[in-house]
Amino acid sequence: MILYHRANRTRKLQLEMGSTMVKKRSPQSPPASSSLSDDDIELFQSLVTDVKPLTQDQITPPEPKIKRREVFARKQEKIEQRERATDPFSDEFQPHLPSGTMQWVAPGDEPFLAKRLRRREYEPELILDLHGYTKAKAKLELAAAITACLTENIACLCVVHGIGHGVLRQQVPAWLTQHPAVRAFHQAPLEWGGQGALLVLLRITDS
Repeated sequence: MILYHRANRTRKLQLEMGSTMVKKRSPQSPPASSSLSDDDIELFQSLVTDVKPLTQDQITPPEPKIKRREVFARKQEKIEQRERATDPFSDEFQPHLPSGTMQWVAPGDEPFLAKRLRRREYEPELILDLHGYTKAKAKLELAAAITACLTENIACLCVVHGIGHGVLRQQVPAWLTQHPAVRAFHQAPLEWGGQGALLVLLRITDS
C-alpha cells in the first residue's frame, strides 16, 4: 500500500509539475513591428498599382550560330569526299531490271528488302538530287553520296534522278547494282519523289 501510494503521489507530483511547467512557459514574443512608415507603405502601393505579373519568366536562349570556320570545314570536307570518291560504275554493264516498278535486291541478300522499302520501313536520312547533272558528274556525286552515308552510318539514301526517259533514270539503277554497299533499292514513295527517285538501302557495318 505504501509503494502504491508513493507511486500515485509521485505521479501526481509529476502531473502537477508538468502543469506548472506549462503554465510557466513564457508567452511568445509579439512580432516585430514594421520599420516602414505609413507614408512609405502608401508610396510603395502607388508604385506597384499598374504592375502586372509575368506570364512566364523563362527566356529560351537563341540557337548557337555556327562559326564561319566550322562552315568552311564542312564544305571542305564535302569537296574532299567528292575528290576521294572513285567511279565504281560502268556504263557498259546493264543488269536485268524490271520493266514496271523499279526495284532490285542484291544477290544473296534478304529477298523482301525491296518490299520493306516500299512499305516505308526505312526513311532516307540523306537526299541526293541529280537534276541538271551530266552523266559523268552524276556518277561522281552518287559515289560521293554513298561514301558519305557509309561514313555517317546512314542506311537509307534517296536518289532523285528525274522522270521521263532521261539518261539518268536509266543509268542510276544500273550504277547502283554495281556498288558492293547497296543491298536493295525501290521506287520512292510520292513524298520522296515517286517515279523520279529511288530509295536505296545500304550495308552498314559496325566499326
